[in-house]
Amino acid sequence: MPTAQDKAADPAACGPVVPSSGHSEKKASTAALALGSIGVVYGDIGTSPLYALRESIIHSDRSTGLTEHNVTGTVSLLLWALFFIVTAKYVLFLMRADNKGEGGTLSLMALAQSAFGRRAAPIFFLGVAGAALFSGDAIITPAISVLSALEGLQVGTPLFSDYVIPLTIVVLISVFAVQRHGTAKVATFFGPVMAIFFVIIAVLGAIHIPDAPRILRAFNPFVGIAFLIDHGFIGFLVLGSVFLAVTGAEALYADMGHFGRRPIQLAWLFFVLPALTLNYLGQGALILANHAAIENPFYFLAPRWALLPLVILATAATVIACQAVITGAFSLTRQAIQLGLLPRMEIQHKSETQEGQIFIPKVNRILLIGVLLLVLMFRSSSSLASAYGIAVSGTMVVTTALAFVVVWRKWNWPLWRALAFVSFFLLVDFAFFAANLVKIIDGGWVPLMIASFTMIVMWTFVRGNTLLAEKMQRDSIPLRELIPMLEKSKPTRVPGTAIFLTNQLTSAPSALLHNIKHNKVLHEHVWLMSVRTEDTPRVPAAKRYEIEKLSPDFTTVTLHFGYMESPRIPAALALLRKSGHKFDIMTTSFFLGRRTIKASINSGMPGWQDNLFIALSKQAIDATEFFSIPSDRVVELGAQVAI
Repeated sequence: MPTAQDKAADPAACGPVVPSSGHSEKKASTAALALGSIGVVYGDIGTSPLYALRESIIHSDRSTGLTEHNVTGTVSLLLWALFFIVTAKYVLFLMRADNKGEGGTLSLMALAQSAFGRRAAPIFFLGVAGAALFSGDAIITPAISVLSALEGLQVGTPLFSDYVIPLTIVVLISVFAVQRHGTAKVATFFGPVMAIFFVIIAVLGAIHIPDAPRILRAFNPFVGIAFLIDHGFIGFLVLGSVFLAVTGAEALYADMGHFGRRPIQLAWLFFVLPALTLNYLGQGALILANHAAIENPFYFLAPRWALLPLVILATAATVIACQAVITGAFSLTRQAIQLGLLPRMEIQHKSETQEGQIFIPKVNRILLIGVLLLVLMFRSSSSLASAYGIAVSGTMVVTTALAFVVVWRKWNWPLWRALAFVSFFLLVDFAFFAANLVKIIDGGWVPLMIASFTMIVMWTFVRGNTLLAEKMQRDSIPLRELIPMLEKSKPTRVPGTAIFLTNQLTSAPSALLHNIKHNKVLHEHVWLMSVRTEDTPRVPAAKRYEIEKLSPDFTTVTLHFGYMESPRIPAALALLRKSGHKFDIMTTSFFLGRRTIKASINSGMPGWQDNLFIALSKQAIDATEFFSIPSDRVVELGAQVAI
């Protein structure tokens, strides 16, 4: 399989490129990007008010009732979770740890790996764990978001109760069905819709703060701390639900490459955070003034005549939240494929100008099936809330741990300083993670099961490919030994260029040996080509290829792609021609080895893992399609390999 996983270029941090044609143009560009980030980045965290406070306060209500201490303490915890985790940790700290402008768990893993100059097993494990936990989040987010929005229909009249699940299924199927058409056009509406949503929830919250002005005591962090101390285990349970308010925080970091650091920071500090703060304060004040509002405090903020429009607006916002996490799942899957963690899948490009506009049919189907199963199993957002926090809190622990490596080795902080700084964030992350682990029986097992399965798949695929590469290396002939042998035997030469794709440029690919053995011919010019994925998001055109002439007839070519790029070989060959390397693409043939893998007794893996690796290998699409090679120029030669 001609993809590789290692050997990085320099992933030094850099910010987004800003237009340089005047101050007003910069200002307009930043404003446009900030509006776009409101639609894509903040869809998940923006819809948290639909359920976060309700689920947080319900534990203390069952224990000691809706006292002022309980309500203000819970709201205080919610606000300070936003201030500390989202603002301090992500917006002000983690967004500085970018990999060539890109963020996210795998980007941070690649950056940490480059700090060591090699693939360190603990860092690799943390990156895989973070990616696996995100897969659980990607399935739960659409289910809980759309359910919580449509449950607002029940506030108006119980007659709608029987329609919530069917409507949720219809909305979710529609969301996943439109993915194949691309999201570029729809995305232009995301920013304005979410901006209207944030303005509305801010106004609704501000209107109700005068109902109980004492709710403003929630700005005092000691009110929340006192609540935790006074309530013991109940306070611990509340802490797990409070985490629902920050479940979209990872998107701030993961989507940094799409919008840039500054627009995301400005949108959060001056628009999204104030709106969320006002809404949570308004919900708290409403509950203090009217205890019955605990049933659904978000929708009780609206006057009765505005309930249906608010449900429609909230549903639109949750669809946007779904879109953001689905797009994130596509991007993460492509990164995992490029880094060698998953088999090659069909990746469809939906934009000629934006590399990130991709659609992966197989991932889309898996997500849809998983989301629908969750809706039918849990049937309410309250039940799903128990399953929600573990995946995100676990991902945050992983992100903070990887950030420690970057701060220590990449930024060259003294060890004691890096430990002291990052440990503070890690302590809070572990507290939230532990609080969410209490929910395992009530539904927390779902994201853990999904993440565990994803990790096993990635681990098996990496381990199987390693064993396969070792076997192929043992059974191969060194290329520098083969060339003199061919010069002596003088096989029949045919005009044109033959390109053999291979992982190992030091050994003769099996397709080359089979071609000589069975067809008994050799092209005038033989190129051995290897495609390598670097630990950097994108590789500049000037560093796209390396060429080494082994003999007048044999040449090795190494193509370098970033893990955010699609490895299109024809485009790379066009770049080679522009650089003065002459060859005729119409007389060039691509030779690919198609391997049929079979399990052997001494494979080095358990039998079940052998079978899983073989099944995963069968799911991979043809190299022809993955590398965008013209099918009429391809010759495939098969072989059986036992591992």
